[in-house]
Amino acid sequence: QVQLVESGGGLVQAGGSLRLSCAASGRTISSNAMGWFRQAPGKGREFVAGISWSGGNTDYGVSVKGRFTISGDNAKNLVYLQMNSLRPEDTAVYYCAAAVSDIALRMSAVEYWGKGTPVTVSS
Repeated sequence: QVQLVESGGGLVQAGGSLRLSCAASGRTISSNAMGWFRQAPGKGREFVAGISWSGGNTDYGVSVKGRFTISGDNAKNLVYLQMNSLRPEDTAVYYCAAAVSDIALRMSAVEYWGKGTPVTVSS
């Protein structure tokens, strides 16, 4: 059983920064991409960022490009999301995800989901 566990969420003022972490544990993961989604209250789940282990390519949602940075360590099954210049509209539960490829991740064809970590940005 694979588990994705997020950490690092919390309350921050607008303009501030947070760093989310995701650790994967369990049997060996065949997923070649990991990333982050978010879901704000009353809204659907939105792709935030992804990273491909084969090549290190990164991808971002339009609303976070230039403010958020995804990074990770494939050998340690860790992925991070550095969030800068946070805005109240970034308030959401952030979910870690793993998929067979970066394309699958972008299409929300996710193999594994974390339980989420809440991020609240106050104005």
